Amino acid sequence: MAVQGHYDPAFKVVRDVFEENFTARGEVGASVCLRDSSGRTLIDLWGGTHADGQTAWTRDTLSIVFSCTKAATAFCAQLLIDRGQLDPDALVTDYWPEFGANGKGMTTVRHMLGHRSGVPALRSPVKSGGFLEFDYVAERLAEETPFWEPGTAHGYHMVTFGWTVGELVRRVSGKSLGQFFKEHIADPYNVDFHIGLPTAEFTRVSKLKVHKPAVGDPPSTFLKAMLTDTSGLQALAFSNNGGWYFDRPESWQAEIGGAGGISNGRGLAAMFGSVFGERPLLSKSRLDALRTPVSEGLDTTLRIPTRFGEGFMLSIDNRDLPADGQSAILGDGAFGHVGMGGSIGFADPDIGISFGYTMNKMGGGILLNDRGQSLVDAVYRCF
Repeated sequence: MAVQGHYDPAFKVVRDVFEENFTARGEVGASVCLRDSSGRTLIDLWGGTHADGQTAWTRDTLSIVFSCTKAATAFCAQLLIDRGQLDPDALVTDYWPEFGANGKGMTTVRHMLGHRSGVPALRSPVKSGGFLEFDYVAERLAEETPFWEPGTAHGYHMVTFGWTVGELVRRVSGKSLGQFFKEHIADPYNVDFHIGLPTAEFTRVSKLKVHKPAVGDPPSTFLKAMLTDTSGLQALAFSNNGGWYFDRPESWQAEIGGAGGISNGRGLAAMFGSVFGERPLLSKSRLDALRTPVSEGLDTTLRIPTRFGEGFMLSIDNRDLPADGQSAILGDGAFGHVGMGGSIGFADPDIGISFGYTMNKMGGGILLNDRGQSLVDAVYRCF
């Protein structure tokens, strides 16, 4: 396995850790990218193979980045807020009247962004293929009774975030989530990130290798809850999806704004890097607002402590918990998002960097495993 790409010699430690991920931590195929606030690329590396073990992972290989997609969706909402078209303090029903059904009438836009709207799952079974139909899931969520009174608690909206926030984007902009993201973020800022992948790009995608826990690995708190109550919130959030499987072409094409995005390290670093430079995506006041905590403490869905700003994960340090994949440790002023299995993108305005890491071998848990965290740690050591 040869690591390819380029890096600033000042960041050789990151290159070394990236290689160690292959030689010592079981990496199969991966990419990592780091940019500074001027847009200069400090690291752009890739290596390994697709999940088939034969096809080389190249400069432009893509893979599913799961919940990193929430950041793309949140950027769309934040852009509308910055333009004065969406008010974070307004009621959701001002834009989406149907959402007020069954006790959700006092839900605010900020509740949606902070995983506080109370609909992290659907109770009754989702029809076969339902997650591939944006309208269907949005309508189901509008009708749903919340799992808690909106605003009184937070719980990770594992996939439904793509509709709770994505439908607001659609209602306000008049465009689908994927179309809005492409026209206002991906194309203007040269971001290789897709919410709804065109068929012409399918050959670039590496499928994923699903994590298989080793004998004796302690289960995460979320997994224990899911296995204990197969009809409870955790099981519904994870499994009630109409048979959706992320790694099929029909899923790549669907605009699943909570978990279906496709990108690579360069794409994630470019997306988060859009907040810097001469033409920043967001105003300084909005940038400061989205990295201010709106939800902290025990997560009703994940059953671990989590921290969120308006649509973005903040640093989460749960190293005292026994299972892997329950932390994502960043700088105090950083904001970003992880994807299930271990991908991550983030920006740290305090030191002026944006970062992206993607891979095709999933790790355990919802947050980072040792491959991604080791790269993040190495970046911070360089500063």
